[in-house]
Amino acid sequence: VCVNFECDFSGDNALPIIAVDEPLYRRLPAFIIATVDKFASLPWEGASGALLGGADRFDGKGFYGPASPGGRQLETPLPPPDLVIQDELHLISGPLGTMMGLYETAIEALVLRDIDGRTVGPKIVASTATVRRARDQVQALFGRPRTEVFPPSGPDRRDSFFANVRPTDEVPGRLYLGIAAKGRNPKVVMRRTMLAVMGAAELAYRDLGGHNAGPGNAADPYMTALNYFNSLRELGGARRIIEEQVQSALQSVGIERRRLNETTGLLQNRRALSQVVELTSRVSTDKVAEARARLEATFDEKDRVNFALATNMISVGLDIQRLGLMLVTGQPKTNSEYIQATSRVGRDKNRPGLVLTLLNVHKPRDRSHYERFRHYHETFYRSVEVPSVTPFSARALDRGLAGALVGLARHSEAVLAPPGGPMKLDSVRPDLEQRLIDIFESRVRSQGFQGDELAERLRSVRARVSDLLDSWLYVVREQTSVGGSVRYQKYEGGGDGKPLLQDMLEDTFPSDHHRKFRANRSLRGVEPQVNVSIWDPYDQPEGAN
Repeated sequence: VCVNFECDFSGDNALPIIAVDEPLYRRLPAFIIATVDKFASLPWEGASGALLGGADRFDGKGFYGPASPGGRQLETPLPPPDLVIQDELHLISGPLGTMMGLYETAIEALVLRDIDGRTVGPKIVASTATVRRARDQVQALFGRPRTEVFPPSGPDRRDSFFANVRPTDEVPGRLYLGIAAKGRNPKVVMRRTMLAVMGAAELAYRDLGGHNAGPGNAADPYMTALNYFNSLRELGGARRIIEEQVQSALQSVGIERRRLNETTGLLQNRRALSQVVELTSRVSTDKVAEARARLEATFDEKDRVNFALATNMISVGLDIQRLGLMLVTGQPKTNSEYIQATSRVGRDKNRPGLVLTLLNVHKPRDRSHYERFRHYHETFYRSVEVPSVTPFSARALDRGLAGALVGLARHSEAVLAPPGGPMKLDSVRPDLEQRLIDIFESRVRSQGFQGDELAERLRSVRARVSDLLDSWLYVVREQTSVGGSVRYQKYEGGGDGKPLLQDMLEDTFPSDHHRKFRANRSLRGVEPQVNVSIWDPYDQPEGAN
């Protein structure tokens, strides 16, 4: 609810927002915000299929699809989604994009509908900042060979009607500065650079109005140093240096760095330093949200931040207009990551960004970027990598086809939708098999394969679909022969029955047929994980080996 008692959504009138899966499947809101991870729930959760259309019953608690009993019959089933907005398209690449491309085959087939004799799918709008060969990526992910770039290019590349390119002599841009020191430890370079920029920012802040200047102080964006690291190992070492050396040295940097016979140096002492803030995966979600809120605070506020340490978590979604200073330790692994991360500062035209890239000349890649620093930054959009999305490669089919096939079969056949639906496969097998083969073969043809490669991919998909359905029937008949039953998973709907779907981390299976139905619960978990246990040889019972 809203805390403002004058708001329409205060008191007993709650905001129309649902954030839990089960009521979301029941209420079926018209506008849904989700991540691609949720695609993995299609084979596991029967109620999730209602989001893609097909809910044909309703009561006071919500809508019901084929997987859920209850409700009274609607005149016509609810239509599937007709608009998909994919943000940050450039992130849907690599293993994540490959798995999404497989599951997108099932989703596309479920949301198609006939309008006036034509088969119509949803309109897909994707936004991206750094991408090359976007048409190939869209074709691999969504099977859409036709892609329209918006806004379209006009006669003047600096004026697209939606945005104007302003020269830097009119509006200050983001300034990149490369720093490298031959024969110096990279940690020493980072420490001295940090002292210089923080001490200089303090001097500028005082010269422009003192500590009571408020958000109008032009030096405020540079009073918080956002430090970017390529790995948690480098970040951990830098945090120790900042907490133990940089913070103590800043309190006397104005005196120690003063030139001979100079009363006022280029740096100013800095006191009352705040605790170091971290934006990484090893920090809990609530701490990350608190850190983001503190970064928005101006330097005259109590919750101000002096140092913020981050990894690639900040590459997307960190839209804090105040930030103006970033230190990048080491050249990031990809050019698109470098562009995305450094664009977190200087997002306000009145607060130009300053990016200091600390390069290690003893690393060939860092040295190369340092030697051609100016040319690289003037043309770095030209160096953006082509995303890799290969949904129908052999290893991708090994890991993802079972989940996509079960999800498509379950939500396209009403008798297969309930938790105990796997037992009904035999009754729908002939028509279902041909339909599944047609759907996956059509998606393979849309990928742009030619000649022998296309024929090989089609043979592989056709054989794998038939083999998975054969194994599905084998599992069902094996359980039926001993008086048992088969369910999609043991945690859905209650009741007994052996699960058809297996977790990716399972290492023991009743048979090789069960092994084929390993499916992810998240599209990010592509590879099996290994648990590591700490064994203390000195804390063992006497006589133990």
